[in-house]
Parts: sequence; C-alpha cells; structure tokens
Amino acid sequence: MLDILSGGRAEIGVGRGYQPREVEVLGRNFGATIQDQERNRSYFEEAFDIILKCWTQPSFSHHGENISIPPSYTKWNHPQTIAFFSEPNVGRTVADVLSLGGPDMYSGGNPVVATTTTIKEISVFPQPFQKPHPQLWMPMTSDRTIKWAAQRGLNGMFMAENNSRLKRNVDIYHQECAAAGFPDYKNRGEFKRGWDSVKRRGVVPGRWVHISKKGLGDRERWSRGVQHGWDYYGGFGFAAILAEAGEPYWPVTTRVTTEILEKKEIAICGSPAKVIETLLRCKDSCGFEDFAVNIEFETGGLQTSEVEDQMYAFAEEVMPTLRRECGGGPDILRSRVNVLPELRSHLRNVSAV
Repeated sequence: MLDILSGGRAEIGVGRGYQPREVEVLGRNFGATIQDQERNRSYFEEAFDIILKCWTQPSFSHHGENISIPPSYTKWNHPQTIAFFSEPNVGRTVADVLSLGGPDMYSGGNPVVATTTTIKEISVFPQPFQKPHPQLWMPMTSDRTIKWAAQRGLNGMFMAENNSRLKRNVDIYHQECAAAGFPDYKNRGEFKRGWDSVKRRGVVPGRWVHISKKGLGDRERWSRGVQHGWDYYGGFGFAAILAEAGEPYWPVTTRVTTEILEKKEIAICGSPAKVIETLLRCKDSCGFEDFAVNIEFETGGLQTSEVEDQMYAFAEEVMPTLRRECGGGPDILRSRVNVLPELRSHLRNVSAV
C-alpha cells in the first residue's frame, strides 16, 4: 500500500530479529537464543520467500518446514472462485487453485465450507506498484548474512564497521554477487563495486556525523549522545565488529566510547572540511566506485532544531564537494539542495509566526 500511495518510491528493509524481545513476544517461540540461531534463521529465510511470493505471484502456495500456506485442510467451495478460474487467460486454472470434492457428509451448513473441496493457493492484494517489487535492503554484520543477501539481490547497510573491516565486507559482498551472476530484482546484470548510483544497487556504510564550527554544533552534548547510544548497543555485543580486518573480534564486554568511534572514523565531528575528508577516505580506502553513505545526525540530547541545522549544513557545505569528488549525483538531490536556503528561511519564518 505504501508503494502504491507513494507512486513507486518505497524501498523495503528486512532484518532477522534474533533477540528474545524482538521475536518471542507475540506468544510463539520462533527461536531467539544463541542455541536456536539455526532455527531462527531458517524461519526468517522461509518468511522472506513468502513475502516475495505475495508481491509477485497472482496466487501462490508455500509448504515449508516452518510455514504452510494455505493449510491443506482449508475448505473453500465458492461458486464465484470456480467460475473465475474457469475463465481463459486469468493465469491459473481451477485445478491449480482448488482440489475439488463432494459435500462433507459429516457437516451441514453453507455449501462453501460444508465440503471436501479445499483451496490450494491464495492471493494477496494489493501488490506493489513497482514491478516486480520494491528494492530490498538488509542490515549486515556476519559473513553469512552478507553472502545470503548478495545471493538474493538485496542491498546492504553496514552499521559501524571501520574502514578496514568495511573494505573486507565489501569484498565479500561483491565477490558473492559476481559468483551468483549479480542477482538483481530487475535483472539488470553487473553493477559497480560497492555502490552503483544509477542502478541504486550495492552496499552503504553507516556513520555518525556532527558538524562543529562557529555558531553550529555542540561537540560535548553530541559526544554524550553517541556514548549513550553505544551503551545500549554494547549490551548486545556490538563492540565485536569494531575490530580491524584480520584482528580478532573485540570481547563483547568491551565498553565503546565516542573517542574510540572517532578514532575508528565511524563517528565524525568537526568542520565541513574534516567531514568531507573523512568520508572520502572511507570511499577510497574501501574501493567504492560510486559512494552512498547512511548518515545519522540525531543523537540523544540534541533538539530537533539542532538536528535540522546539522542536516542543512551537511547538504549545503558537504554534499556539493562529495558530488564533485564522486563524479556527480542524482539530479533530484541537486535540485533539492539548491532550494534548501530558501526552504530553511521559510520554515523558520513559519515557526516564528
């Protein structure tokens, strides 16, 4: 529905929940402890396949290890269903959709369910505006997840890998894509290493950015906000991924500080020139042919207006240089950046009124 309402502008992210709070709170144990990771992954991959069937097939069935759609015993003897699939050129036949049988001698009532006729396929509507479906994204950490996403044509986002580990992960993703024939949801073939801005395919890193210059930014509060965020994530063992490529994973009990993140160039605070230099070093050291990056401006302790000022400053003072150094950028971004000063002035006038 979102894809339809937006005219085909939706992009969808999927993630394999693996903490008990994420996947075991709705009354069914899907497997979330470290001992159940294989079961958890199996269920996720099966659910992913079902989503693609919902989006792309006029009707479908799925009978897997974890999920069966529709159940083999689902009764449905509706004359309109039979009449519709008896018509030519509807993509399915009655035999595809129904297993016809006589009345059920053990039950009475309406003939739709008082029957031995069962349904073999179901349809899900509405389907996406984009064909075959919107672009899919997935957060990536382990080698196994990187390879799985590459084999299925998903874009990826790396949360907090330093440049050396990021390069290693980009290598794994691109090599796996090449080995699988560059899977792509639109079958467009090979795409550039790292990121392809025309096909919008590949992987992007995540970085925290705070521009600090006269009249803008508060390094101390930003640093505390980043620290608080990592105090939360650290409890799940995310410190492990901060190790350099080839270095053993850090102990999960390691407390991550903002200073460590800045040293690793995962958190970036300073002048626009410093932000540009650090981001371009990420691009070049990791071998991105094009470059896209997921920037987080918001941290605990910053007001909404301060976050907006950071975004405006980044668009006005960082993005033009990035576009020039990276060989250009989407026209839609260029046109939006050109009107940002006027838009900011207008919004502030509205706020003042």
